[in-house]
Amino acid sequence: MATVQWFLKCGLTAAALLVACGFATARFGHGLQLPSTTTRDGSLITLNRYATEPIPDVVLVGSSITFRLKEEYFATANLRNLALAGGSPVTGLEIVANQPRLPKIILVETNVLSRPTDDVLVGKYSGRGNAEPLFFRPVRTAVASYENWRHAPLTHAQASSAQARLLQQPPSDFDNHVYVDRAVQQSNAEDPTVATRINVQRIRQLIFALEQRGARVLLFQLPLSNELENARFAKITGDIVHAQFPDPDRWLTIDVPRSELRWADGVHLDERSALIAAQSMQRAISMLR
Repeated sequence: MATVQWFLKCGLTAAALLVACGFATARFGHGLQLPSTTTRDGSLITLNRYATEPIPDVVLVGSSITFRLKEEYFATANLRNLALAGGSPVTGLEIVANQPRLPKIILVETNVLSRPTDDVLVGKYSGRGNAEPLFFRPVRTAVASYENWRHAPLTHAQASSAQARLLQQPPSDFDNHVYVDRAVQQSNAEDPTVATRINVQRIRQLIFALEQRGARVLLFQLPLSNELENARFAKITGDIVHAQFPDPDRWLTIDVPRSELRWADGVHLDERSALIAAQSMQRAISMLR
């Protein structure tokens, strides 16, 4: 009986604490965007931060190609990279557009526009996805806060010395022809026409809405290997996007020597190349600001 009573007391105490935390969350955490997962995926961690922290000056949205551009690569401290590995740039742009306050500059990658918008993520980080029971919100809030703290990005001071060492190294001599051949084969087999046209039209609508609210939206295209840039997927995507946005002033210039760039897996810039590309983008951003 003593053991049973002890367990009952513990259970009632724990339940009382959860209820109290639940009321506290409801009372003081109104508008708090809670993550749907505690995964260590960098995209979701960044979205968590974007939804709960002050709005940055500059935001990048894109696919896994832009995801490789780490925030600490940029001299602009108040910058967020909301690119989604395996996702669409439109998803990030929708999330940004649904916030009450906007960044001053929004940069949209156009390399990959064939993927659909992730409506679940858009709803979650636009304030329409918090339908979970109030009882569990304090627990997930605490876990999410711990995950965000554990995976906070490096400061610029911490990253600067590592970046200097990285730039002093020569370009990688890794033989990636097997990966390039595979990527080219996949690119030539996929026709992105229909999906890209749909996404480009949605981007045009969002750009109009965002600029009406005072933001400046620019498009950018990260360099691919010569083989991939000449493949079917990249050519079709580029033709569609540039036909819809022919004005050079709509584009952020990325001026990098291609001889310095490498793509270890055939598609994504390796770490050194991503740093070089980010620094070129930083110079263009500084001119805008």
